[in-house]
Amino acid sequence: MIQEKTVIPGLSTREAEKRMKEFGLNEFQHKKKISPILIFISQFNDFMVWVLLGATVVSGIMGDTADAITIIIIVIVNAILGFLQEFKTEKSLEALKNLAAPTCKVFRDGGVKVLNSLYLTMGDMAILEAGDRIPADGVLIEASAIMIDESLLTGESVGVNKDSSKELSNVFMGTTILKGRGLFKVTGIGMNTEMGKIANLLDNIKEEKSPLKERLESLGKILVVICLIICGVVTGLGIIRGNDVREMFLLGVSLAVAAIPEGLAAIVTVALALGVSRMLKRNALIRRLPAVETLGCTSVICSDKTGTLTQNKMTVKEVYIDGRIYELDREKLTDSNYLKKVFIYCNDCNFDFKQKNIDKSLHGDPTETALVKMFYKEVSGLKTFVEKAKRVYDIPFDSTRKMMSVIINENGRETCYVKGAPERLIEKCSFILEDNKIKPLTFQKKKRVAAFVEAMSSRALRCIGAAYKEEGLYKNEKLENGLIFIGVAGSIDPPREEARDAVLKCKIAGIKPVMITGDHKNTALAIAKSLNICNKDDQVLTGDELEKLSDKELNVKVNSIRVFARVSPDHKLRIVRAFKNNNNIVAMTGDGVNDAPAIKEADIGISMGISGTDVTKEASSMILMDDNFATIVAAVEEGRVIYDNIRKFIRYLLSCNLGEVLTMFLASLFILPNPLTPIQILFVNLATDGLPAIALGVDPPNKDIMRQPPRSKKESIFARGLSEKIMVRGCLIGICTLLAFMLGRYFRMDLSTCRTIALATLVMSQLFHVFECRSERHSIFEIKIFTNIYLVGAVTISVIMLCSILYIPFLQGVFDTVPLRLKEWLIVLFFSGIIAMINSIYLFIKSRY
Repeated sequence: MIQEKTVIPGLSTREAEKRMKEFGLNEFQHKKKISPILIFISQFNDFMVWVLLGATVVSGIMGDTADAITIIIIVIVNAILGFLQEFKTEKSLEALKNLAAPTCKVFRDGGVKVLNSLYLTMGDMAILEAGDRIPADGVLIEASAIMIDESLLTGESVGVNKDSSKELSNVFMGTTILKGRGLFKVTGIGMNTEMGKIANLLDNIKEEKSPLKERLESLGKILVVICLIICGVVTGLGIIRGNDVREMFLLGVSLAVAAIPEGLAAIVTVALALGVSRMLKRNALIRRLPAVETLGCTSVICSDKTGTLTQNKMTVKEVYIDGRIYELDREKLTDSNYLKKVFIYCNDCNFDFKQKNIDKSLHGDPTETALVKMFYKEVSGLKTFVEKAKRVYDIPFDSTRKMMSVIINENGRETCYVKGAPERLIEKCSFILEDNKIKPLTFQKKKRVAAFVEAMSSRALRCIGAAYKEEGLYKNEKLENGLIFIGVAGSIDPPREEARDAVLKCKIAGIKPVMITGDHKNTALAIAKSLNICNKDDQVLTGDELEKLSDKELNVKVNSIRVFARVSPDHKLRIVRAFKNNNNIVAMTGDGVNDAPAIKEADIGISMGISGTDVTKEASSMILMDDNFATIVAAVEEGRVIYDNIRKFIRYLLSCNLGEVLTMFLASLFILPNPLTPIQILFVNLATDGLPAIALGVDPPNKDIMRQPPRSKKESIFARGLSEKIMVRGCLIGICTLLAFMLGRYFRMDLSTCRTIALATLVMSQLFHVFECRSERHSIFEIKIFTNIYLVGAVTISVIMLCSILYIPFLQGVFDTVPLRLKEWLIVLFFSGIIAMINSIYLFIKSRY
C-alpha cells in the first residue's frame, strides 16, 4: 500500500476516450498488412502451377480448348482453397498477437483498472511494479526503490536507479522494471515516445516456422525430385510406345501436380494455427508455434503452487500471538493492534474507498487482501485506520529476501513494520512482544515459535510473520535488524478441484507433475499429498537442502523429488537443468521477473496471464490466461492431438499420392493404356487432397491419447511404423486401381469405361483410407465415424463431385467419363474397399487379443 494511491482519481473514461481521439492509440505504425488479393495471387506463385498453366496454354493452342478450360478451373479452385487456408491462418495469428499485447494498471474513474496498453493515453496515471515493461513514456510521480533496465535504449546492461526527483524521473516505453514499484504520469505514447523513434527495432513478434514445417518442406523437395523422375519415366515410356507427344507431356505434368504433396507444409501451418485457436479456448495462449510440437513431448511439468494448483482464494484461519494459536473461525483476536498495523501498513494492496463492499475495495495479491480482511469487514473502518498513517519509505518484498519492510509516519512518529517468511523474520528479531510488553527473544522462545509455525504449516496453512521496530532508521542496512517479533498469521488456499484430476491425467500419460513453491515444506507437502502429487515425505526438497547439493548430486536426486519448497527463482534454473540432464522435456511455470531465466531454459516456458510480469511473458512460449495447472495439462493434450493429426494427414496425403503415381507407373511398365487422362488425374487431386486432409487436421483426440507415454523430442514424424504404413497402403491403392482397370479390360469394356472404373476406384480407395487414417491403433469399427463431422462432410462433398462427373452429361464430356452401372460399381467398391476392410479386421482382432 502506497498511501497516495488511495486518493488518485486518474482520468475519467470519458476524458480518456476524448484524448484517445485527439492523440491516437498507444501503438507503433504497423507494417502494411498483406491484402487478401495479394494472398490469393500468391497461390499461383508456384513452379508446378506455372508448368501446368504453360501446358494448358499449349493445349489450347493445339485445339484442346475444353481440356485447357477445365485445367484452369481446377487450378483456380485449388487456389481458392489455398487462399481460404492462408487467410484464416493470417487472421488467427493476428488475433493471437493482439491477445499477447501487454497490459498495465491505470487509475480510471477513481479506481485501478487493468487495460491493454494500447488504450493508455496522455495524462493517464499508471502503476509500475517489478517485472513490468513500461507501456509509455512518462514522469515518475512517486517511486519506491525503482531500478529500470534501459539497455534497449542505451545499450547499458546495468540497471538505472530512478526516483521522483526532476533529474531521475523520466521513464521510457519498452524498458523494464527490475525492482521496486511506483506511479508515473504518461507524457508520450505510440510514435511520440523515444522507442517510437526507433520502432523498427521493437518488432518483437516474428513469424516463426515450426521445425516440423521446415522438415516437411525439405521432405517435399525430395519428393518433388522423385515424382518428377517417375513422371518423366511415365512420359518417356508413353512416347517410346508411340503415344501422342502432346498428350504424354500433359499427362506427365498433370501427374506431377497430383503426385507432389505441395500442400503438406501449408496444411501443417493450418493444423498448428487451428490447434493454437483451440488451446486459446482452453485458456492457453501459445506465443511461439514451435512450442505446440514440443508440448506433446512433455515429460515433466514444474508448476507453482499458489493460484496454479490452488484456488488463489486466501483466508486467514489461524493466528499465533502471545504464545498461543487463535482459530479465527471460533474466536476473536485480543490486543492485536501491532499485528493489525503490520499486516495493513506493510501491504501492497490498492484501496478503493469509493466501493462499499470490502471485497471490491481491495485490489492486489490474494494473500495481501486476506491479511486486511482478517481485521476489517467494513470499508469505512479500514479507511479511517489507513488515513491515520503515511508511508515514507519501503523495501519491497522479493523472493530472495522473503521479507517486506515499510516506514510509516503516524502523527509525526516513524515506525518500521516488517512482514515475511517466519524463519527468515525470526533471524532478524532480538525481542518479542508478549502481553503488550517487549521482552528478549531467547533461543528457547525462538524454538517455540518455530514449533508452532511447523504445526500450522503441516495443516497446509501459509504462514507469514510480523515484526516491528520503533525507530525511523531508514535508508540504512540495519533497518531490518533488531526487530520485535509480534506473531504469525496462517492462511489457507484450498487446492483446485480440477487440479486433482489433471494430476491424475498426468500420471496416466507418463508425465511427472512437480510442485515448486516458496512456501514452508510442511504447507507444500500437505497440499501436494491432497493432490496426489506425492505420497512420501522424502519426496520433498527445500531450497536450503538444494543449496548443499552439487549439480551432479542434484541430477541423481531430482527424479525422485515431487515437491520443491522454500525455493528461490535461482533454484528454479538449477531444477530445470537437472531434469533436462535426465533427458526430460520440461515445462516450467513462473510469474516473477526472476523466473524468466528458468522459463527461458525450460523446453516449454509457461508464464501466468493474471499474475505474470511482462518480462516473464516475453521469455515464455505459452501464457496461462487463467493461471490454472489444469490448463497446462489441457495444452499438453492439445499438443499431442495436433501432432497426432499431422501424422494422420501426412499418412493420408503421401499414401494417396504414392497410389496415384504407382497406378500410372505400373501401367507404363506393363505396357498398358494410360488408366487415367490428364484431366482425370487433376480431378483426383482436387477431390481427395484438399478438404479430407484439412478435416483430418481437426480430428478430435483418440480416447487413449493421454494414455500413451510422451514421445521423444528427436522422434521422426515417420517413426512408429508410419513410413511402412504409407508405403504399403500407397502400393495397395495403386495395385487395386490398376487391377480394377485391368478387370474392365478383361470383360472387354471400352477404354472410357475402364478409365472411369479406375478413376472411381482411385477416388473411393482414398476416401475409404481417410477414415483408416483417423487412428494408428484402432480399426474403423472402433472409431465413431460421426465424431468428426467435418471429415464426413468433406468425404460427402468428394463423393458428390465424383458422381457429378459420372452422371452429368456436360461434365462427362469434360472429364471423358461414362455413367457406371451396378456391375461396374461392384468392381469399384470391391477393389477400393477390400484393403480397408482387411486392415480394419486385423486391427480389431489385434486390439482384442
